[in-house]
Order: sequence, then structure tokens, then C-alpha cells
Amino acid sequence: MVRKRVIVSRTVQGVFFRDTCRREALAQGVSGWVRNLPDGDVEALFEGGEGAVAAMVRWARTGPPAAEVRAVEVHEETAAPEELHGFEVRPGPRDAG
Repeated sequence: MVRKRVIVSRTVQGVFFRDTCRREALAQGVSGWVRNLPDGDVEALFEGGEGAVAAMVRWARTGPPAAEVRAVEVHEETAAPEELHGFEVRPGPRDAG
């Protein structure tokens, strides 16, 4: 079980990035979450088998068809996996109101 946190930047909000990420993660058997950040980036935490998490990191480098990904920061999480169940879209600051 591994954990990786990614920050994806460029045009990644308003293009169904989070929902597509959720569907892809569930298809890969990866648990975790995804959320919008105030600066327009998207942050996601992937937890699961090494190959499945690697597949999600690769997916994040392109995202859904309407996304324009400029950069993906990958952070190896050294904390023990939280053994999350499922994959959720968390609200971000731009979701309020």
C-alpha cells in the first residue's frame, strides 16, 4: 500500500477534472480524495497498490480531455496509509455559495 499526493496546475478547474479523477480512481481500485485549491490548482491524494497509484499519477499528467495540465507535483507520503475507503470529491473554496 502506497500514498502519493499530487498538485496539478494549469486549466484544471471547471473541466470536470475532479469527477473524472474520482471515476478513474474507482476504476483503478485507488482510494483517496481530490479537491480544488484557491489558486486554481487541484490537489489529490491517491492510496492503494503501487501500480494502481502510479497509473493515477500518469492519468493526472493529462487529466480529462478539456484539461490543460502544465505541471504535476508528486509528493511521496511517508506517513502510513490511512486505509481510506472509496474516493471522494472534496469541496474546494470555489465551490461555496
